[in-house]
Amino acid sequence: MNAVATEAQATSPDGRTAGVLARARGVSGGYGGAPAIAGLDFALPAGARVGLLGPNGGGKTTLMRALIGDLPAVTGELEVPVRCGVVPQTDRSRLDYPVSALDVALMGTLSALPWWRRPGRAQRRAAQEALERVGLGAHARRTFGELSGGQRQRVLIARALVQDARLLLLDEPFAGLDEPSAALLEDLLAELAAEGRGLLISTHEVEQARRWDLVLCLNRTQVAFGPPADVLSREVLERTYGAHVVELPGGGRGVMPAHHGCDEPGHEHAGPDRARP
Repeated sequence: MNAVATEAQATSPDGRTAGVLARARGVSGGYGGAPAIAGLDFALPAGARVGLLGPNGGGKTTLMRALIGDLPAVTGELEVPVRCGVVPQTDRSRLDYPVSALDVALMGTLSALPWWRRPGRAQRRAAQEALERVGLGAHARRTFGELSGGQRQRVLIARALVQDARLLLLDEPFAGLDEPSAALLEDLLAELAAEGRGLLISTHEVEQARRWDLVLCLNRTQVAFGPPADVLSREVLERTYGAHVVELPGGGRGVMPAHHGCDEPGHEHAGPDRARP
C-alpha cells in the first residue's frame, strides 16, 4: 500500500479545487483469504459528505478499516494523507461504564501523548471545546450512558475532532435516532463539511444519501461512485444490494438485501433501505 505525505488535488462537488483526503486506485483488500473488497477507484475531497451504501457483508466496515491502516492485506494504491477519526455506532459503546461526556471526548487526546503521560489542562480544554463545537458543552459532566442516542453520537464526533481528524469515518451514525436527533446530527455534519472536513458516512438511508455530495456504492466490489443524481439509479441500487427494488408500505421504494451477512461479527442488518429511484 502506497502512502503520500502531501495532499493531492481534485475537484470538489461544487467544481472548486480541493485537497483529496483519501484516494484509491485499483484497491483490493481483506483478512488474508479471498478479498473482502476489490476494484476500488475513488477520491474523497475535502468538504464533501460521502454516503457509503451497500448491503451488510458488502465491505463497508472493511473499507473503513483499510482507510485507517487496520486491514491486514491491501493491494493497489491507497493514499490517506490526513488523519482519520472513526465514529462508531453508539449501540456498540459501553453505557454502564461511569465516564462523563468530557472523559469520552478526552480519549481523543491519548494517541498524541506518551503512554506514561496523563491528559493535562491543555487536553481537557481541547476536549471541552470539542464538546462546545458539537453543541454539548453544557453536558460535559453528564455520564455518557445517561445521554440520548443522538447526544452520545455527537460526543463520539467530538472525540474525533479532538484528534484533529480531517476525514471522519462514521459507521451508521443515524441508526436508532429519532427524527429531531437525526436532524441535529445532519446539520452538524453539514457544518463540519463546510469547515473543509471530509465525511464518509455508512448509512442504510438511500433517500438521505441523495442530499449529500457524493455516493460510493459497494458490494464487495465498487458498483458506482459520484454525485447522487448521477449514481442512484434503479440499476445501480439493484447491483449494489443484489436484489430488486420493491414497493414499501406507505409509499416509496426500497431495496431488500439478498442476505444477512456482515463484515465483522456483531454487525446486524438494520432493515430495508429506503429509496426513490
